[in-house]
Amino acid sequence: MIEIGSRARRLPAPPLVVWESLTEPRRRQARAWLELLSDEVEPRVLEADKPSRVVWSSLWPSRPDDQVHFELTAVEGGDTLLRFTLLSPDEAPDQSKTGHLRRRLNQLLFADLRFSYGQ
Repeated sequence: MIEIGSRARRLPAPPLVVWESLTEPRRRQARAWLELLSDEVEPRVLEADKPSRVVWSSLWPSRPDDQVHFELTAVEGGDTLLRFTLLSPDEAPDQSKTGHLRRRLNQLLFADLRFSYGQ
């Protein structure tokens, strides 16, 4: 597997809450945050180790074998350090596509998911 992108940011929720958001993004009692674009599909949870690790299938039908790996670490103040790593068994996409994939994950996780926690 090759790494296409990785980033870590702090989220204002404890690891168990973030883990639940990633494993069940359409939970009835949760605020909606996973708003997909027309070229994206709902990810499937491939692996999950509560509350520290989640692996998603690809969000992009054009890259069906890619995976998004999440590592969740408790940090001071009850927050979570969330790291995503986008991996692929295939060749890396061109620079434009790589930028798009990274930007979308950043938007979904570090804007939309973050704001679903009220901050």
